[in-house]
Amino acid sequence: MIAILGGLTAAAMWAASSLCTSRSTRMLPPVVVLGWVLLAGAAISAPFALSSGVPDGLVGEHLGWLLVVTLGNTAGLLCAYSSLRFGKVGVVAPITSAQGAAAAVIAVLAGEQLAAGAGIALGAIVIGVAMSSIARGGEDEGDRREGLAVSFAIAAAAFFGIGLFAMGRLSEELPVAWVLFPTRLLGVIVLTVPLLVLGRLRMTRDARPLVIASGVLEVLGLVAYNVGAREGIAVAAVLSSQFAAIAAVAAYFLFRERLARVQIAGVVVIALGVAVLTALQL
Repeated sequence: MIAILGGLTAAAMWAASSLCTSRSTRMLPPVVVLGWVLLAGAAISAPFALSSGVPDGLVGEHLGWLLVVTLGNTAGLLCAYSSLRFGKVGVVAPITSAQGAAAAVIAVLAGEQLAAGAGIALGAIVIGVAMSSIARGGEDEGDRREGLAVSFAIAAAAFFGIGLFAMGRLSEELPVAWVLFPTRLLGVIVLTVPLLVLGRLRMTRDARPLVIASGVLEVLGLVAYNVGAREGIAVAAVLSSQFAAIAAVAAYFLFRERLARVQIAGVVVIALGVAVLTALQL
C-alpha cells in the first residue's frame, strides 16, 4: 500500500508542478522561473539533508556524478520550461516523461544490458513521441510554436535521462536528500545567483505562488517516490511515471486544451511504453 501511495503521490505532485509551470512560464522567462524553482528546491531540501549529517566521500568521489546530475536536471528543467511556454501540457508532459527511456539508452551505451522486451517498449515510445508531435495541420504560428515545444520537450527528456543515469550511480551510496540538496544548491550558484547579480531575477505577483509551488512540488514528488520505492520499487516507479497522463487530463479540464486524435493516441502510446519499460528495467 505504501508503494502505491508513494507512486501516486509523486505522480500527482509532478503533474501539479507541470501545470503550475505551464502558466508561470507565460508570465516570466523560463530561465527566471528556473532560477526561482532551484532556489525553492534548495530551501526545502536543505533541512532533510543537513539533519542527517554530511555523508563520507561527498566532496571527493561523488562530486563528479553530482555535477552530472546538476547539469542534466538543470538543463532538462530549462528545456521543459521552455517547452511549456510554447506548447500544450498534454503534448509536452508525455514527451518529457520519456526521460526513463533516455536513461535506459544511455545505460546501454555505457555497457549495461536491456531487459527482454525493453527494445520494443523503447520503439513504442519513439513512435508515440512522433505521433504526439504531429500538429493539426497548416503552417500557422500555432503549429510553429507547437513544433518548437516538441523540440524542447525531446531535449528535456534527453537531459533528464542523463541526470537519471548519474543519479542511479549515486542512489546506492548517498541518501536521496544528499542527491537533491547539493544539485539544487549548485544550480542556485550557477544560475540563480548570476540572474540576481544581473538584475534579471524578477518576480510578479501572479507568478509568485505558481513558481514557489513548482519548486516545492518537484522536491516533494521525489521524496514521495523514494518513500514508496522503499516498499516496492517497481510499483512506485510505474505509478509515478504516469504523471504525464494526469497532467494531460488535468490540462484538458483546467485549460481547455484540445489535442488532435493522433496526438491523443501518441500520448497513450508513450504512457504505456514508459510504464512497460519502467517495469522491465526494475
